[in-house]
Amino acid sequence: MEITRELIVFDAADIAAESDFWAGLLGGTVEADDDWYTVTVDGEPRLAVQLAPDHVPPEWPDGTPQQIHLDLYVTDVRGSHDEVMALGARLLQAAEDVDAPSGFQVYADPAGHPFCLCWG
Repeated sequence: MEITRELIVFDAADIAAESDFWAGLLGGTVEADDDWYTVTVDGEPRLAVQLAPDHVPPEWPDGTPQQIHLDLYVTDVRGSHDEVMALGARLLQAAEDVDAPSGFQVYADPAGHPFCLCWG
């Protein structure tokens, strides 16, 4: 099997908000098509958002099960926290010690998909 492209696809009821969030976070742009938006970074498609009008956000850690999550390794967790919050993320689980040599914090994007900011 030869894989020519890997693309993560998020379902969302508001595909504009979801794709704008990820484009802002990844430093990319959004290419919009009716019910499918592609986030492109450095000229390459990185992820896509598909219209799902009845999307039910996961309620991590209890409730509706998590459907997918991304681990994003960052060099400055405090600055990255501020950036994702400004883009519309919600903090789901704070790290006990952001000054620890390694760790993670769990967030939700605008459609409720969990992702982690990790360091170390």
